[in-house]
Amino acid sequence: MELFEAIHARRAVRKYRPDPVPKEEIQKILDAANQAPSAMNLQQWEFVVVTGEKIREMGGSYRAIVEEFTRNWDPSPLRGSLSREEFIRFAASYGGAPVVIVVLTNAADTDDFRRANLESASAAMENLMLAATALGLGTCWMTGPLRDEKALRRILAIPEDRELVAVTPLGYPEVVPAGQPRHDPELVQKVRWVG
Repeated sequence: MELFEAIHARRAVRKYRPDPVPKEEIQKILDAANQAPSAMNLQQWEFVVVTGEKIREMGGSYRAIVEEFTRNWDPSPLRGSLSREEFIRFAASYGGAPVVIVVLTNAADTDDFRRANLESASAAMENLMLAATALGLGTCWMTGPLRDEKALRRILAIPEDRELVAVTPLGYPEVVPAGQPRHDPELVQKVRWVG
């Protein structure tokens, strides 16, 4: 798949087939993530590839977060067509994905370095998602699971000198949602030319 096609085809996938993802494909995706730009070329990201029982443990934590968060559920168009029950099922199993990837970065002592580390790891996350799309795999950029950071650190043995950036399921989509309309698709309000 060509780059611009992958950019336009990428979606937040929330239902996955149970088919295993070949390790070679995961490695190819992580290599693309590792090619991201980074502040001062520190390449300060790390990836935790999770499979099996650990996904279920993570799902227990995330399900509790979603149940609390959606107690007064308002089905907003921003959430797509997920009902509260579907959102809870998604959280409990990460949509049934056979793989979950957690993106980490170095913890920083200053706001400047923290920002640089988060931005660099976010660039790696975007590369990861576009590479997955190009290979016919689905992802979903998630920060909700980080609300129970203590549980994720315990489940995945993440040391305190690492900061959690984002989480994504990875697998073959069972359902690929329709694209959401872009705000200002003609880029009239979001772009200002100076010169």
